[in-house]
Amino acid sequence: MSEDYTPDPNLKVWLDGKFVPTAEANINVFSHGLLYGDGVFEGIRIYHGRIFECKAHMDRFMLSLKAIRMSIPWTPQQIVDAMTEGMKLNNIVDGYIRLVACRGVGTLGIHPFRTASPSVFIIISTIQMYDDEMYEKGMKVVTAATTRNHPNAMSPRIKSLNYLNNILAKLEAIDAGCLEAVMLNHEGYVAECTGDNLFIVTGKTLQTPDSHCGILDGITRGLIIRLARKRGIPVEETVLTRQDLYFADEMFITGTGAECCPVTEIDKRLIADGKPGPITKQLIADFRAYAKSGRDEI
Repeated sequence: MSEDYTPDPNLKVWLDGKFVPTAEANINVFSHGLLYGDGVFEGIRIYHGRIFECKAHMDRFMLSLKAIRMSIPWTPQQIVDAMTEGMKLNNIVDGYIRLVACRGVGTLGIHPFRTASPSVFIIISTIQMYDDEMYEKGMKVVTAATTRNHPNAMSPRIKSLNYLNNILAKLEAIDAGCLEAVMLNHEGYVAECTGDNLFIVTGKTLQTPDSHCGILDGITRGLIIRLARKRGIPVEETVLTRQDLYFADEMFITGTGAECCPVTEIDKRLIADGKPGPITKQLIADFRAYAKSGRDEI
């Protein structure tokens, strides 16, 4: 059963160069972004009135546009200026930005160039992925039967609007009484979760699937790797199996929306003693301190 949700009518959404009320932020039904998922997006956090890891997000956004051969009539700086203005208009100090570019209105066929100019919009609101208790005690996950898209079919490095692959795996998680599922790649190795990257701790080494395993090059993932190395924690970007997850000493997920959340059970198997481990807790603390600090790089 679906839950009813009504967007905040007081929010101002930036749509193709101007701010409009939520009710007026409409996309034409002939938009190829709607009809075919032909577009890209970024999810970006706001902490203490600052856009978090702004350059990294904008770089990835522009690379995603390049990958799908879509040009937009705004520069990265103009997009950043719009996000900054939207934060002030909506009085958002700690929140979430959804930046979307989608192929414009076109014919009823997938030809990407039989379309009008792309449409770009920016939603600035709030987000909470999981309950506070999960961040303290950890979450349960399952391994999904749905395989992560083959990288030659759809590169995971493109943050595209087509998330149906992930949604099908999310349904498996929900059916199993969880909120997240681990997805394997076409070779049976661990890729990522439905909306998050994944880390385990084996001994005192932090391990995460490498970029060839069919993962999104997560902004938070990269930050956690840098924070771990700064603390002297060995990091391996490697190939992981499901058994590696079962036998891990610690496990956690990372993502812009999820931030950093411990995982304490997978497929009804406890991770170690079923409690968040010391390295996980340390890196979560380091992440929060970094987000609070307002620094731009580490």
